[in-house]
Amino acid sequence: MSESTGFFSKKNIREILFSSLGVLLTAIGLVSFLIPFHIAAGGVSGIAIILSHFLPLPVGVLMYLLNGVLFLISFFVIGREFGLRSVYCTFLLNFLIDLFDRGIPFPKYTGDDLILSALLGVIISALGMAITFNQNSSTGGTDIVARILNKYAGTSMGLSLLLIDLVIGVFAGVAYETRVGMYSVLSVILNGLTIDYIIRVLNNTLTVLIISEKNNAISDFIMKTLERGVTRLKGEGAWTQNEKNMLYIALKRKEMTDTIRQIREIDPKAFIVVQEAAHVIGEGFTHISRIF
Repeated sequence: MSESTGFFSKKNIREILFSSLGVLLTAIGLVSFLIPFHIAAGGVSGIAIILSHFLPLPVGVLMYLLNGVLFLISFFVIGREFGLRSVYCTFLLNFLIDLFDRGIPFPKYTGDDLILSALLGVIISALGMAITFNQNSSTGGTDIVARILNKYAGTSMGLSLLLIDLVIGVFAGVAYETRVGMYSVLSVILNGLTIDYIIRVLNNTLTVLIISEKNNAISDFIMKTLERGVTRLKGEGAWTQNEKNMLYIALKRKEMTDTIRQIREIDPKAFIVVQEAAHVIGEGFTHISRIF
């Protein structure tokens, strides 16, 4: 059930690939919908834009300086793995934004509906950010501050980003056009809510209690085919007063349909109770270091 933990392990490669997919979606949301309308949904870019009014430095330089400081903090406070992946994802995001915005002709929203542009941009970019967060990484910037708050203050990633970026959005609205500032604040709120929702969906886990006369066959299927652990519990029927062995397992939602189908094939009379779990911490699910 365990996977190797080296850099080239299947788990590590899978997480890097999903992180890259998340960064790609984030870049598409920004370039196609948010940047054309100058909607600053918080982040280091928003801070850099505000600071550029007071410091003789361009926005790009300020972004690199701010991200550099935040990366150093993430290495020491959150951990080396998170810091390295965040550096990779941040540089990939910057590269893709430059590529899509100036390097190649990438489709951009050309309508005049600011609300539609903000909604589509935030939903797509928030989906990408949530996928990246779920792989123990970030796209840099205030994501790192949000992860630190998540770890030490217990606030969710979405709420942490919401609080940080809301402040940035308010200041951006004061510094720039009021209408754009209002949509920036709206985008910040939608971004935080969307990220929280998507992360919950991606980590949706179920616990299953099975009472069957064919526990051995069911256990073999779960351990060998699904590569999941099984816990045997002893119980007693109140009516029959007969002892019964029960099986207790935790599964990802995507595994549930095939599992129920297979259990029914093994024992059509099996009694099955399925419950949603807020968190499942341990091997094969969320590592304890990622629950803050």
